[in-house]
Amino acid sequence: MALETLLIKVKTVLSNRFDSVRPSSSASASANPKLLLRKSSFRSKNVGVLAFEIAGIMSKLLHLWQSLCDSNIIRLRNDSISLEGVRKIISNDESFLLGLACAEFAHNLRLVANSVARISRRCQDSNLRSFERLFHEFANSGRDPNGWVLASPKEIEAKHRKMERYVTISATLYREMDELSVLETSLRKTLHHHSNDSNEASSSSITREQKIYELQQKIFWQKQEIKDFKDRSLWNRSFDSVVSLLVRSSFTILARIKLVFGIGHCVPSLSRSLSASAAVYPSDQNPTFISSPSTKNSNLDDEKKDLLSGFFESNQKLLKPPETTLGAAALALHYANLIIVMEKMIKSPQLVGVDARDDLYSMLPNSIRSSLRRRLKGVGFSASDPVLAGEWSEALGRILGWLSPLAHNMIKWQSERSFEQQNSSLMPKTNVLLLQTLFFANKEKTEAAITELLVGLNYIWRFEREMTAKALFECNNFNGLSSNLQ
Repeated sequence: MALETLLIKVKTVLSNRFDSVRPSSSASASANPKLLLRKSSFRSKNVGVLAFEIAGIMSKLLHLWQSLCDSNIIRLRNDSISLEGVRKIISNDESFLLGLACAEFAHNLRLVANSVARISRRCQDSNLRSFERLFHEFANSGRDPNGWVLASPKEIEAKHRKMERYVTISATLYREMDELSVLETSLRKTLHHHSNDSNEASSSSITREQKIYELQQKIFWQKQEIKDFKDRSLWNRSFDSVVSLLVRSSFTILARIKLVFGIGHCVPSLSRSLSASAAVYPSDQNPTFISSPSTKNSNLDDEKKDLLSGFFESNQKLLKPPETTLGAAALALHYANLIIVMEKMIKSPQLVGVDARDDLYSMLPNSIRSSLRRRLKGVGFSASDPVLAGEWSEALGRILGWLSPLAHNMIKWQSERSFEQQNSSLMPKTNVLLLQTLFFANKEKTEAAITELLVGLNYIWRFEREMTAKALFECNNFNGLSSNLQ
């Protein structure tokens, strides 16, 4: 009897968890639409389950800010755009390369800002609900009527610590809620098995009763843990307070982008927080790779301004690859995989079999096949010169030295963005930019380099096979001579 009473109580607790809205309440709400609206409005004040999505947005904003820190901007200026491969097959125009970097930062921020704008519509503050319009206005003209840009370094650091804390606690809350779901599922299964096994032995029944009691206790404490995390996380925060953090961070990041790339409308007080050595351009210069709104269009409405000379629209045009590039031909990722396969073969040509060689050839597009046939035309079948093989190995090493990093960056950039699409709460862990990949690489120059790799690989591969065959032949002759002598 005690066990049956316990089971009834546990079932009641579980059913009440999923029965938060009583039929009588629904009926009264249906009879009184104003009551339903008032309840809905009350529930919508707090973030609730949207805490996890908002934590993902915060994580992306934090990553963007970190990407624009002094050290990363210095690295971009001194290392990234100076890569040998970038200069050889993409461009040696420094302004163009910096323009691509600026455009990609702006594009990433715009995507995050779109998510912020969607959530801001739930706010009660009319200014926050107008975030999208005000954000584009700030991008185009530099106007910040609400003072949303965080100018003080201490204030920026404090806001970022707060956001980092929210992100961490939200991740913990998600794990705890997942654990609660596992415990409740386990309890339901235990209750189901117990009710079906009515004729089980007494000792087994006591063991099952003990397990049910332990699960019930674990669920109780797990709910207390979750309640505590909800109080400390975004879950119980109002939309206005949370969106205010997102809005101010978005404005500050946009101001930072304009500052480090020397675009007009920088915030003076923000400029003092950046060391002069980190700025890509001096603050009194405006690079020509970006267009600013023209004063002659000041009488046009905001929509027409955006279409003609908007900050984001200008940068978006820069990210469209020219027709001569691998990005325009949709070959950047394919060529990256091709280069990485060849890199492995060149490092260990003696391990490359005939099937692997045929697979590599099947990966080649017609343009490279034609170029390869022209280069190999008239080449003899013998590859026994060790000096020439050494020269080819050295030449291939030099080519891979500047081409391989772009191929690996292409794979890394693509894989990180693909995973990000599946899990919006994660951001890329690196700061690889498109200009460091094969996306903007000149198609003709890249194919010429790949062809050179294939010609050299063909020689050292045949050289290794001939040397191996020669060694086996000499070994067999030696064994045969030894047998005759015996």
